[in-house]
Amino acid sequence: MSDQSQEVLRLEALRKSYNIGQPNEVEVLHGIDLCIERNDFAALIGPSGSGKSTLLNILGLLDKPSSGELYLLGQATSSMDDTGLTALRGNSIGFVFQFHHLIQAFTALNNILMPLMLTRGKPDQQALERARELLAAVGLEKFADRKPNELSGGQQQRVAIARALITEPALLLADEPTGNLDTQTAAEMFELFRKVHRERDCAVLLVTHDPRLSATCDRTINLVDGRIQSDSLNN
Repeated sequence: MSDQSQEVLRLEALRKSYNIGQPNEVEVLHGIDLCIERNDFAALIGPSGSGKSTLLNILGLLDKPSSGELYLLGQATSSMDDTGLTALRGNSIGFVFQFHHLIQAFTALNNILMPLMLTRGKPDQQALERARELLAAVGLEKFADRKPNELSGGQQQRVAIARALITEPALLLADEPTGNLDTQTAAEMFELFRKVHRERDCAVLLVTHDPRLSATCDRTINLVDGRIQSDSLNN
């Protein structure tokens, strides 16, 4: 049994169906049981159509399961309303996507501050200092005032990682985060995720099609046809 003080995320018999009650109803996820702890640096892999995107949306509280339960930091979420889910997601989960989704009109610094601005309004001095600390942590302290179109792809991804960390999340979800980067930049991003995991007490789950990337994670969760086919530690 896992140490509940270290447990970040737990799924119990989670299922997801679409077109419920209709003749064309289809179940995409079939009874998923999964636990993610603070010390996990894991990869979620699986072929196209396996249900990875559906599962990721549920893990990130962007969608609800049809049945089963998702616990985030010990809180059952199935009965939460949208306001409660939004607050829990904003305080507990950081997202990094393959395409950075940075706001082009904003500087790197303000892009990082955006999650706080959405919930708290104008950032105070403490928030500004934290954003600058994160810029330094990802090696971009000199680029605070640059806009996304003045940054390379790798630099934009670094800004996106810093943005995901501004709320000090317990869980970092990364969806194909190195998918559109060259080999060297992808390796640098992976090392940055490692640094985040090590230094910020943050569980990391990388969704990837790249077997080389998943092999360098500590744990690989393999999703096939909406079921976890294997869940193993890597040597």
